[in-house]
Amino acid sequence: MLSKLSIRNYALIDSLELEFDSGLTIITGETGAGKSIMLGALSMIMGGRADSRVIADGGSKSVVEASFAFPPASLEQSFAENDLDWNAEELLIRREIASNGRSRVFINDVPVTLSVLASISGYLIDIHSQHENARLTSQTAQLEIIDSVSDNEKLRKRYAEAFRRFVEIRNRVKRIRQEQDRMRENREYLQFQYEGLKTLSPKRGELETIEKRFELLSDADEIRERLQYFRSLLGDSDRGALDLLRTAKAEADRVDYSLVGIETDEDTPAIPERLENVIVELQDMYETIDDAVLRIDADPAVLEKLSRRMNEYYDAVKQYRVKTADELVDMLEKIGSQLDAIETGGEELPMLEKEGKRVASEVKELAVRLTESREEGARRFSRVVTETARPLGLSNLDFSVNIAAGKMGPTGQDRVEFRCSFNKNQVAGPIAGMASGGEMSRLMLTIKRVLAGRMNLPTIIFDEIDTGVSGEIADKMGEMMVDMSRDMQVMAITHLPQVAAKGDSHFKVFKKDEETRTLTHVRRLDEEARVREIAAMMSGSEVGDAALNNARVLLGRKSGDKQE
Repeated sequence: MLSKLSIRNYALIDSLELEFDSGLTIITGETGAGKSIMLGALSMIMGGRADSRVIADGGSKSVVEASFAFPPASLEQSFAENDLDWNAEELLIRREIASNGRSRVFINDVPVTLSVLASISGYLIDIHSQHENARLTSQTAQLEIIDSVSDNEKLRKRYAEAFRRFVEIRNRVKRIRQEQDRMRENREYLQFQYEGLKTLSPKRGELETIEKRFELLSDADEIRERLQYFRSLLGDSDRGALDLLRTAKAEADRVDYSLVGIETDEDTPAIPERLENVIVELQDMYETIDDAVLRIDADPAVLEKLSRRMNEYYDAVKQYRVKTADELVDMLEKIGSQLDAIETGGEELPMLEKEGKRVASEVKELAVRLTESREEGARRFSRVVTETARPLGLSNLDFSVNIAAGKMGPTGQDRVEFRCSFNKNQVAGPIAGMASGGEMSRLMLTIKRVLAGRMNLPTIIFDEIDTGVSGEIADKMGEMMVDMSRDMQVMAITHLPQVAAKGDSHFKVFKKDEETRTLTHVRRLDEEARVREIAAMMSGSEVGDAALNNARVLLGRKSGDKQE
């Protein structure tokens, strides 16, 4: 339950520290006193939208902090998934809003995201604002209620996943078919391109090889002459380098080098040996050049063939608007695949269509199961709501839930509509057109009462849910809140003395003018202060003895209820 609430520098609240008890807590105050400010602060704890305009003038940030005693054990798994330390006795949530609009969230002093806050706070508090009555007329909200009372959370999750997969496959199939249609329209052009490229038969790296070969053969005569001259210098004449070196070697062999002081060892070979090494190297060089001269072929027919092939590549690069000849190979493969896909429908499409049929069957089966579960839950819900509402002066209420088949969607195939009539011989119709303000308030409280046991929430806050009622009906609504408070913490913002008198604790919200500004304050009322507050609610600003006595009677009835 909500045990403590701290608000600092938020709208008209300078600093506020409140402690709450279990049971039914009443919050009263004149219109405009600041009750909505408290709710706004609590909505921040629930993950509501942050707005820097709530920061009081001159402040750097607003801080709202809430402490929850003995949080639901069902939250422990969420804490583990979000790497948060679990404390079974207390849960602390803090929200800070800076003047630049930035918001920071802390759970047990650990920073978390807003999405984590929203997922966790949903297990702690249910705030029923005045907008909830209008929301009840929404078929989306009505469907959520029926799924809640039907325990459809797991089944609906399975259905939603199957439906998401179904839509994903359906869209993929649609895109493939559109692509095939587009390709079929271009089939003739694709076939023309394919035949042209097939005739060219491009190969990776071929053009580069041809260009090098062509360049070599184009300069064959000049290259041959240079190589032949180089070869002659090495050894094609009596004055060639090889012959001269062999002569030098023969002369060197006849010299005794020790006589002239030239020593030889393993590291310093003799001069004849060194000359022999040079002769061997030059001889190898000579043979290499000789082979190269023989390989040079300047046949004009070969040059013509190479030139023709190069021009085929150059023309194709221009025609198909690519940058390199190798891209022609890629293009041929791509167009070939496109033509194959047109002929065969592609390999992916048949598999997707088969999977789509399987998933569609699963979606339909789960949708039927959801419908059956909802119909059963709706019958139980209708019966319980009708019975629970009778003490609130709705003895003629005819409440039912109509479930009709609709278009398959993310939540199933059902359209849910709450229908009711409040008078005998009145034809039931949608809630929005049948209920007055007071009837809507009573019906909403009834539904919340029915849902409270299933939601297993520690705390529920009613913001003037008793609008539009008075007298005995108001008293009965207060009793229903008391009944709810036996199983959970209930807080009620109310203008009705009959409801206020039922509270176990009572807080008053009021404004007070300070020197430079007006501030909102909240005070816990003792017994005498409660008497005066309830008397004022009954009679207005002039509180006489009669009003005080009536207030004591109302509070005495509450005391009597407790003793029973």
